Parts: sequence; structure tokens; C-alpha cells
Amino acid sequence: MDRADAEAVALRCHQTLEPLHSMVYFAPEVEQAFVDAGLKQGRMCYFAGRAAPLGPVGAGVVTATFYNFSPELVARHVPRAWGLAEPDEVVKLRFAKAGEALRRLLGDEAADSAELAELAGLVREAAEGCTPQGRPLYAAHADLDRPTDPVTAVWHDITLLREFRGDGHIAALVAEEMSGLHALVTHTATGEGFTEQAAKATRGWSDEEWAAAETELREQGVLDTAGGLTERGRAWRARIEEHTNAAATGPYQRIGPEKAARIAELGRDFARTALKAGAIPRELFGRS
Repeated sequence: MDRADAEAVALRCHQTLEPLHSMVYFAPEVEQAFVDAGLKQGRMCYFAGRAAPLGPVGAGVVTATFYNFSPELVARHVPRAWGLAEPDEVVKLRFAKAGEALRRLLGDEAADSAELAELAGLVREAAEGCTPQGRPLYAAHADLDRPTDPVTAVWHDITLLREFRGDGHIAALVAEEMSGLHALVTHTATGEGFTEQAAKATRGWSDEEWAAAETELREQGVLDTAGGLTERGRAWRARIEEHTNAAATGPYQRIGPEKAARIAELGRDFARTALKAGAIPRELFGRS
């Protein structure tokens, strides 16, 4: 694949696989297991679940690696979470319940199908093309023992691809000097991410902080008076997405275009099934 084709493939595979990873953040069985283990319901479960592979890290590490969350929100839950549940226990629970949730969303027939087994083999092969340098969240997840349950294993390998891409996305944001809050505001302005209300609620930014960021972005010529992206703003976002896609091509260069296309095909079908089963609350997001 040439560079342009590889970048397009990386984006397409990400878009089709993302719901199969992200369902873990909305699955009731996952949060309930964390609460039963001692964590507090809500954002603490999110931070602990995703950060647990890093070990008992402090708020600074979580703020750095998650990037677009309010530092104050993170500090309310980390490192307090590790006094309530050990990271190793959180990892075990997350694996167990992620597999359980994905099976519920897909149904037993799809979960046990030859197609899911094929997807599992392909994403595992692709994930072997990831490298840890400069990718802290990916590296932490890659150091975990691979689950033996086939459904959980495919979720894990999809998660590796997702966090590998996410680490590259943060590098692109840093290179473009776009802060976490500005990244969130501009992404919301595209209509392809969270709604403004959901972005504030899940990422912990106040109305005042959000409004101040919008004012800064208008002064920079990034947002227009209606809160939409200007030509400059669209170009800024486009550069970031281009850098993100370029940094995510390694796994797909490894497996080649035919296997990557098959990942996109299979992933799309399974993602549609999961979304129809309510994997992700539609009301939290814009037109995407």
C-alpha cells in the first residue's frame, strides 16, 4: 500500500472496529463489577478501568494519557480508586465483563461464528504490527496476558489497535499545539463526536471553561460566531486527522490491503449488530 491508501485503510478499520471496543464504557455489567469490587459508580469506573494496565498511577499520568479530560475531574478519582480496588483486580474484572458484554451484544450465534473467529485472527495479526515506542496506553495493554476466552481475546486485540491509534492521535494534537479542551471543543464542532452537553459531562469541563475555550478559538479564527469550524479550523482538524491516520498505518501495512479490507468488512457487520443491540447510547453523540 502507498501512504495515502494505508492512511485510508487505517481510518476505515478504526471506524468499523471502534464500537466493538467502546461498548465497554457503557456496558452495565462492567460498571457493576467495578462497583461490587469497591469503586464508585460513574467516572471512577471509567478512569480505573482504562488506566489499570498502567498500574497504580497518579492523576498526572491519567490526565496526560487520556488528554481531553479536566485535570480536576481526574484528580477527584485517581489515585483514590487504587485504595478501593487494586489495578490487577480491575484488569481481571474488565476482561471478564468485556467479553461477557460483547457476547450479549452480538448474541451467542455471532459470538461463536466462524466470522468472528476470522476477525479475531486478523486483528491479532494486525496488532502484532504495533510498536510500543511513544505509545504508553498501548504498551500497558500489550503487556497484559492475552485472554483465553475467544470473545474476550478479540475485544483485547481490537483494544490494542484502538489505544495504539489513540496514542498517535495525542502525539498529533501535541505537535499541532492543540490542548485537550480545544481538541474536544473543535471535535464537537464537527458534529461527529459528543454533543456539547455530553462532552462537558463526561470530560468534566464546566460551562465557564467551555465558553472560555470557545472564545479563545474564535479569537484564533478557528470557530465562527455560530460555534462552527472556520476554514482555518477545518484545516487544523484535517491536519491532525492526517497525522493520526499516518501514525496508525503500521498494523495494516503489516497485514496488507486484502486482510485489512476483510477486517473492515467483518468489523462493520459486527459493529452494526452491537450498535443495534444498544452498545453505545446514541443520544450522547452528534450526527455520527
